[in-house]
Amino acid sequence: MTILHLALPSPLRQLFDYRLPPGLPVPAAGVRVRVPFGRQQLIGLVTGHGEHSDVPAGKLKPVIEVLDAEPALPPALWRLALWTARYYQHPLGDALSQMLPVLVRQGEPLLSRPPQVWRLTPRGLALAPDALQRARRQQQAWQLLSEHPQGLGETALKALGVSRDSLQALAAKELVLLADAHAQEPGAAVAPGPLLAETPLTASGEQAAAIAALAEAGDGFRVWLLQGITGSGKTEVYLQAMERVLAAGLQVLVLVPEIGLTPQTVARFQARFRCPLAVLHSGLSDRERLQAWRAARAGEVGIVIGTRSAVFTPLARPGLIIVDEEHDLSFKQQEGFRYHGRDVAVRRAQLEDIPIVLGTATPALETLANVQAGRYRRLALTQRAGSAKPPTVQCVDIRGQTLVDGLSAPVRARMAETLARGEQVLVFVNRRGYAPVLLCHDCGWQADCPRCDARPTLHRDPVRLHCHHCGAERPPPRSCPQCASTDLRPVGVGTERLEDAFVDLFPGVPVYRVDRDSTRRKGSLQALIGQIHAGGAALLVGTQMLAKGHHFPDVTLVVIPDSDSGLFSADFRAPERLAQLLVQVAGRAGRAERAGQVLLQTHQPDHPLLETLLNRGYLACARDLLQERRLLGLPPAGHLALLRAEATRPELPLAFLQQAAMTIVQGGYGVQAWGPVPAPLARKAGKSRVHLLLKSEDRRVLHALLDVLVPWLEQLPEARQVRWSVDVDPQELG
Repeated sequence: MTILHLALPSPLRQLFDYRLPPGLPVPAAGVRVRVPFGRQQLIGLVTGHGEHSDVPAGKLKPVIEVLDAEPALPPALWRLALWTARYYQHPLGDALSQMLPVLVRQGEPLLSRPPQVWRLTPRGLALAPDALQRARRQQQAWQLLSEHPQGLGETALKALGVSRDSLQALAAKELVLLADAHAQEPGAAVAPGPLLAETPLTASGEQAAAIAALAEAGDGFRVWLLQGITGSGKTEVYLQAMERVLAAGLQVLVLVPEIGLTPQTVARFQARFRCPLAVLHSGLSDRERLQAWRAARAGEVGIVIGTRSAVFTPLARPGLIIVDEEHDLSFKQQEGFRYHGRDVAVRRAQLEDIPIVLGTATPALETLANVQAGRYRRLALTQRAGSAKPPTVQCVDIRGQTLVDGLSAPVRARMAETLARGEQVLVFVNRRGYAPVLLCHDCGWQADCPRCDARPTLHRDPVRLHCHHCGAERPPPRSCPQCASTDLRPVGVGTERLEDAFVDLFPGVPVYRVDRDSTRRKGSLQALIGQIHAGGAALLVGTQMLAKGHHFPDVTLVVIPDSDSGLFSADFRAPERLAQLLVQVAGRAGRAERAGQVLLQTHQPDHPLLETLLNRGYLACARDLLQERRLLGLPPAGHLALLRAEATRPELPLAFLQQAAMTIVQGGYGVQAWGPVPAPLARKAGKSRVHLLLKSEDRRVLHALLDVLVPWLEQLPEARQVRWSVDVDPQELG
């Protein structure tokens, strides 16, 4: 008896054994099979086979169907999948399932069915030209097919006036048949003819040095950090590095952090290369994602562009991986399978033995630590492309000043001057909605979320209180539920409130709000960006969606009303995130011929982080933060894993994680256990949340503990009473 070991899409951390019916060939690892599982049928992937099982032979269920003749993932990607599931302590079956398109998980073929065409049979080819003259429509169809010996699809024939009835009549006479079109020739990723659709830009000295370094290093595995200030032309370096790879018939995988950046990246690459291109992100339909996945896997496209999950896209001939804005938090999956897209991309490049380029103006501290250790090589772009100059940055001390809608009088005056010159102003507020708090002016009552330890945000269109943590919505009360006063006031500033304020403050000036609410509809973000690029005086109000990678040539003034939010956070990563955000937002100013200026409103103008960032730059600030992390043993100097547990009854997650902490302390594993303690947001969506943070100076020691601890926790009776998860290398502690 041949027994298959299967990874099934299940939260259980185990493989499942099934017997292979006689007569079926033994499938290789990675092949999909359909099996019974309880009262349903599941599609799993074969991980191996043998002749023995811990399950009694009489209880082994048979495989229903072997779906593929070849593995769903190529060998290097299969090894990556196994490594990723093991490293991030996630059930293998669920991890493998999430790496595949939804329709592939549901049993769709790995390869698309070749298009069907109508073609003349040998008998039809030998037919006399006038043999069908009494059947005029059949004669027309025969004539068209004789002029196209490779065949024509039914859609094309219908457009030419040929009906299906005529084709069926010819088929009955054995004159035509419906057959598969010839499959696309392998290696057709690059279209025939010249690769370039436009001439590359003339590279600056620093760009040329970076391009030459990438070319001279060869095609083996190597990690490059391309650190260039905003507007320095990192994309041009990407394009010229890609040109060499595409000309060799290889494929390029480009990862971007946000869906909103995908269309402009696609447009830039399509303008440069005459080469098929595929896009993968969550905004596509399941069918569109499957088509792009198949095209990449078959080698029919030269460039694959996508967000985080695109790192698992199979490539027929991988040649280069590019991760743009590598520092961005969006590359970390925060729910379920908690992998980091950038780190997985580096591991994939190693397994594929190809180079990878990490590009950003503000590298993550982990990336800089790898540069310092000699594992990565840094390429620097310190000058803006063309004649553009970096913006000047000024701190505006707002201590004791009167703020109107969050803005001081000097900032409002500077905005008016900029708009009067016909230029654009970008105001960055990392808070969507109208106001973060609804407050009673008489008794001090504040609206809260009944399901979370958080305040719901007041929104304007439609008017509602919306909790951004659990999604709960309700209309705001007409009067205070505590004192019955009707004097309820919005407190704080969100993007919607600033939009209203600017319409009144600067009449006649277009105001464009860019946040998750205003760009919810498909294509709305591109429409807004198109209006902004039309030029002329305008006000741009938005969240981080405006800060990432966009090029606004008419923006000469950037205003950040609140630059203090990350200075006193409990999260040790907050200063790094703040520095990155300030640099990225500031980089939107003065990207063309006109000089740019950035105004930072702050109550802490003398704070060391702001002084270092403004006077010595991001790299100096990052080095100071790295030194702090070394002294505290925090990442990248140390390594973390976060155990989360939640339940409706608050004592359950606490008791569950207390058992984990006791086991770690008593076992002498050499790993520190901090907690368990209530999470920073202790109650979310009606669930009480508790955290246990694990810390070790040695990554191997931490993972050795997790390899023992996680299976043990899964077997505890208390594990069935809580929802728990493990987050390796957590990026957020909330």
